[in-house]
Amino acid sequence: MVRDEIPTPALLLDLEAFEANVTTMAGFVAARGKGFRPHGKTHKCPEIARRLVAAGAVGSCTARLSEAEVFAAHGIPGLLVTTAVVGPHKAARAAALSATAPDTIFVADDADAVRALDAAASRQDTPMLVAVDLYFGRTGVPPGEPARDLARVIASCRHLRFAGLQSYDAAASHTHGYAARRARTTGTMAQAVATRQLIEADGLACPMVSAGSTGSYRFDAEIDGITELQPGSFIFMDVDYAKIGGADGRDAYTDFRTALSVVTTVISALGDDAIVDGGFKAFATDRAFGPEPIGEPGLTYTWAGDEHGRLDLRQAARRLKVGDRVAFRVPHCDPTVNLYDELHVLRGDLVEDVWPIAARGKSQ
Repeated sequence: MVRDEIPTPALLLDLEAFEANVTTMAGFVAARGKGFRPHGKTHKCPEIARRLVAAGAVGSCTARLSEAEVFAAHGIPGLLVTTAVVGPHKAARAAALSATAPDTIFVADDADAVRALDAAASRQDTPMLVAVDLYFGRTGVPPGEPARDLARVIASCRHLRFAGLQSYDAAASHTHGYAARRARTTGTMAQAVATRQLIEADGLACPMVSAGSTGSYRFDAEIDGITELQPGSFIFMDVDYAKIGGADGRDAYTDFRTALSVVTTVISALGDDAIVDGGFKAFATDRAFGPEPIGEPGLTYTWAGDEHGRLDLRQAARRLKVGDRVAFRVPHCDPTVNLYDELHVLRGDLVEDVWPIAARGKSQ
């Protein structure tokens, strides 16, 4: 199959851009003595996770327990479930996963939830690994003494082992402007490192401080005390990340290449309008902006419903007709990927493979 034979709308991966992005990130963190555990919520694809591990990743983050179960079933090691597991049913599932994949790490920000994990893990031979989730605006406990106290609770549990700290600052990843982003993440990560020092001064080893993102990796990799980064979007890139500002002071963020796109077909054309077969069900709609046409100067896209997008041809470099194809950079890669069952993988115009998005819809 070649590019123009793929039924649309379809999710495409440019292998050359993907491989270049992985090489860039892996080389950057390795040169600074850090590990990296890329976030699987971005791609939900075991084959991508496998390739990242082959490139030097210590494992894969997952946003949900159900994602981790899929990745473990495909043999992906070093899983870190970045959302707290809460409730007896999920605690039992976490214990079952830990029994089969004992290097899986779970996070917690509540003492009762920690004790529930301990009870669930009581039937297994190896301790469950649990890290403290630090609060930087969303979930977690505050850095400092509250985090130390929760680490003590974890360490006191017979069937658990304290694994370290998750120190993800979601706001830092998309802080606009290079200097502002650096100031934000260096400030919050200083609190994470100080918390690690406080815990270790208390006599408890803190082997992991997992932090960082595609937007903040340059700064976080330089911070002593951070052990690993968990970026995700760098493998794909999207319109959102392109707007956060680069090291050269410009608005565009160009550290990584656009590897992900959605291709559509013009299904109707009349006057200065053309309609493509990609609408709300083809692209994530959680941003204030929509998809951007690739290689189509002057062409603009607006939403036209669940199944349709409207193209304004008045300033376009070419007049589109029925049957023409238009590819788009997606507004937000993570939720866009979650709309598709498979990823068409291309090298040039040749479809080299089709990778199942096996953890798609795994939101539990």
